[in-house]
Amino acid sequence: MTPESLPLRSLRSFVEERSYRGFDPYDALNSPLRGVLSGELKYGRIFWTQLCRRSCVNLRPLLMIREGENPKGLGLFLWGYAKLYQMRPDECILEKMTYLADRLRALICEGYAGNCWGYNFDWQSRAFFLPKGTPTVVNSSFIGHALIDAYTVTENRDFLDMAVSIKDFILNDLNRLEEDDAICFSYTPIDTYYVHNANLLGASLLARLSGLMGDDALRDVAVKSLAYSMRHQRADGSWYYAERETSYWIDSFHTGFNLQAVKCFLDSGVGEEYRKQFEKGVAFYAENFFLADGTPKYFHDRVYPIDIHAPAQAVVFFSQMGVKYRALTERVYTWMVDNLWDERGYFCFRKGRFLTNRIPYMRWGQAWAFHALTSYCLMTGNNDE
Repeated sequence: MTPESLPLRSLRSFVEERSYRGFDPYDALNSPLRGVLSGELKYGRIFWTQLCRRSCVNLRPLLMIREGENPKGLGLFLWGYAKLYQMRPDECILEKMTYLADRLRALICEGYAGNCWGYNFDWQSRAFFLPKGTPTVVNSSFIGHALIDAYTVTENRDFLDMAVSIKDFILNDLNRLEEDDAICFSYTPIDTYYVHNANLLGASLLARLSGLMGDDALRDVAVKSLAYSMRHQRADGSWYYAERETSYWIDSFHTGFNLQAVKCFLDSGVGEEYRKQFEKGVAFYAENFFLADGTPKYFHDRVYPIDIHAPAQAVVFFSQMGVKYRALTERVYTWMVDNLWDERGYFCFRKGRFLTNRIPYMRWGQAWAFHALTSYCLMTGNNDE
C-alpha cells in the first residue's frame, strides 16, 4: 500500500457530510425506552449498554436513539485538522478547525472551575454511574491537547485560551489520591476511581500548559501526578489499567495513551528521570501488542476482538517515534486499512475471529481513524487532500 491510497479523503467527506454527528458504542441509555428496558437498575443499564455495544446489528433506530455530537470526537477531529493544517495551511481547513472549536465551546460543562467536557449520554460502568454531561479528565485532556496543537500551527490565541482554562478544572474539580509525594487524579469529579491513562493524560496536559505559561507551580503538580503512574509501572514496562484488583488487565490502546502522555513530558523537557522507564514501556508495547503482519492485539496476551482504537492509537503513537518504529507503523496502518476500512467511506468498529462489526461509530471509530490517518500523513509527508 502506498501513501497515495490513503482513505483520508473519503473519511473526511463521510464525517463532514454528517457534521461529525453519529452513534456511539455506549449511547444505549439515550433511548427514551431505557426506563422500561433497564428498570433504572445498575445491571439493567449495563445489560442494555453492552447489548447495543456488542451487537453487529445497529439496534439504535429500534430503540429511538438519535445520532449526536460527542465532545471527545469533536476534539479528535480538531486534532486531525491541526495536523492537516500543519502540512498545508489552507483556509478551508482553518474554517473546519474554527467550527469545531465553536462547537466545543458550546458544549462546555457548566458549573466547574474551568473548561471541561463529558459525554453526550449517561454511562453505567461496574465502577460508577456517570450522568450525561459529567466532565471527565480524559475527554478534557484530549480536547486540550488538540487545542494546543491548533494554537501551535495557527497562532490563533482563541485555541490556547480555551485550553488554558482546562487546568482549573483538573486542579480544582477532580479528586486526588495522595501517595507519599505523588498524586493521582480521579476520572471525574464524582468518583474516586484512579486510572493510569486518565491520570497521565491530565498530567501531560498540565505539563504542556506549564511550558506555554511559564508556570513552575503547575509543572510541579504535573510531575507529582506523573510520579504516581511511573511508580506503578510494572517491571516489564506495562501498566495495569488501574491499581484495583478488578482492573488488573493490560490492553493495547490504554498502554498507548500512557506512553503518549509520558512522551509529552519528555518532549516538554520534563521528567527526564523516567526516560528509561518510558523506553521500556515503548518496547513492551511494540513487542507484545502486534503480530508479525501488523495485526494489533486487544490485550497483550490475546488478539480478539480487535477494536479500531488499537491500530488507530498505535499509528498515532509510533508515527511520532522516528525511524526505529517506521516499519511497525507501516504494518499496523496497512492492516487497519485492509481489515477495518469500509468502501462506503468509514472505518468499522471491531473485527472478531469470525465476524466484523461494521457499524460506523462516529467518536469511537471515525474520530480515532481520522486522528490516526492524519498522523500517518504527517509521518510520511504525504497529504492526499
